[in-house]
Amino acid sequence: MNNPTVKRYLPWVVATALFMEQLDSTIVNTAVPAMAASLHVTPLSLKAVVTSYILSLAVCIPVSGWMADRFGTRRVFGVAVAVFILSSILCGLAVNVPMLVAARILQGIGGAMMMPVGRLAIIRTFPKAELLTAMNFVIIPALIGPLLGPTVGGLIVHWLSWREIFFVNVPVGLVALLLIHRHMPDYRGEAPRPLDLIGLVLFGSGTALLSWLLEVFGEHHLDVTSAAILLLLSLSLLAAYVLHARQAAFPLLRLALFRVRTFRISVIGGFITRLGIGGLPFLLPLLYQLGLGLPAWESGLLMMPAAAAAMGMKFIAARVLRRYGYRRVLIVNTLMIGVTIGLFSMVVPATPIVLIVLLGLAQGFFNSLQFSSMNSMAYADIETPDSSMASTIASTLQQISMSFGLACGSLIAAWYLGGLPQTDRIAVTHALHHAFLTLSGLTILSSLSFWALRPRDGESVSKGKLPPPV
Repeated sequence: MNNPTVKRYLPWVVATALFMEQLDSTIVNTAVPAMAASLHVTPLSLKAVVTSYILSLAVCIPVSGWMADRFGTRRVFGVAVAVFILSSILCGLAVNVPMLVAARILQGIGGAMMMPVGRLAIIRTFPKAELLTAMNFVIIPALIGPLLGPTVGGLIVHWLSWREIFFVNVPVGLVALLLIHRHMPDYRGEAPRPLDLIGLVLFGSGTALLSWLLEVFGEHHLDVTSAAILLLLSLSLLAAYVLHARQAAFPLLRLALFRVRTFRISVIGGFITRLGIGGLPFLLPLLYQLGLGLPAWESGLLMMPAAAAAMGMKFIAARVLRRYGYRRVLIVNTLMIGVTIGLFSMVVPATPIVLIVLLGLAQGFFNSLQFSSMNSMAYADIETPDSSMASTIASTLQQISMSFGLACGSLIAAWYLGGLPQTDRIAVTHALHHAFLTLSGLTILSSLSFWALRPRDGESVSKGKLPPPV
């Protein structure tokens, strides 16, 4: 589509919704210790509040592409924002952990329709030569969420209560609904495919069970035999989905797209990389509040440098990729992310604040370049008719990897903590330090996945060039 009005306003429409989603997730992470004290549970056990939301995203995102093709991007996007607003209100009214988790699951269902449908609208509106610039424009306003989230969340928790953090979404969501009504294009699939219910059951139940197991392992509520049986069951469900997808005429996730090399490397390599990065938003507030003894508002301020650096990187990411290419950038940048994660293991109460700020800046800088690179390269060689399915697959695996990464980060920290109480500040600090080192090693190893790229891969996006004939 070449409508200049749509091109002018669509990035703002998508960015406003993403801003709300990102603001919500970062506010919640900062408020975890206060929520734990209010609900009389341990902070690490509250990872269910975070993982349930991300898991709900991962399970429901596969349906988003089908819904957008069938009902149109404008209607699906609008309903998603409305559901997100309603569930945010329910989160703020929750009186116990189960009710809060249930509301977060509903919130995840709304979020599941927002990100991939918004990304799909961007992909269908802008040609590949303009795609990287358009995606970065969308992400810059959306990064204001993580920039404000920790600080706003810390101040709200400090002066009011954790319940008010969820009500912040209401005015932002209403603005998003107004923009959607006025400026969201209504794309539909040329030939809407039937919903793959069997695939949804197999993939959704397998993913949900696997993520639930990761959470339960951290709490030690399940004996080894039962856990092994459930693990085998979850892997069997996912394997059954792979077999089903190969034979189905209209599979939920069309795995044949993984034959496109740049898409395969971007999605699978990004999955592994996000396993290491995914635990940081949960573990860093714990390090600052439980390990260093900082109040919630000060912990929130220490999360701001990463978001500020991420915003700055978005202005130069396109030039960096144009000059050095996707292969070199992804290999080197993944190594740098691993190093910055490992450096958090050296943060102790005596560490000067300025050094923590510099480390946060470096982390945000490299993370931002990584996500820009992986997200845009995924569509470099994807044909327009496949854009909806490609967006669905990429968004699904991205959310699963973040869910698994968060659960693994919490699990690793709990394993290093052992049987020691979480009120023991020294023990918690040592456990978190070891967790950062473990995640650092995993991230550094993930850089190997990008060696399969070729020097000119992704130039249709970074330089606006068509790939050379094979």
